[in-house]
Amino acid sequence: MNVVVTKTALKHFQKIVDYLVDEWGETVGIQFERKINRFLDLLSDFPEIGTIVNIEKKIRAFQLTKQNRIYYRIKSNIILILAIFDVRQDPNRIKYK
Repeated sequence: MNVVVTKTALKHFQKIVDYLVDEWGETVGIQFERKINRFLDLLSDFPEIGTIVNIEKKIRAFQLTKQNRIYYRIKSNIILILAIFDVRQDPNRIKYK
């Protein structure tokens, strides 16, 4: 299956990488990018790996790291990455489209 990343998810990803680089260095930022890429490869092979978190909207989530969860939806032969959320935030603040 093809994986498509929304603009919202891309913004979340960039904010996380920027934070990691600022706080922990470029190596940690690169490691996070690699982890995301490996997960997206795995997701394309096993799209139902995530837990259903919203039945009506058919949204699934996968806990990528202790701090980050990826939200996505499966539409026909496309996996749409909706958001990458820092779970230490208020869960009511999550925005995905």
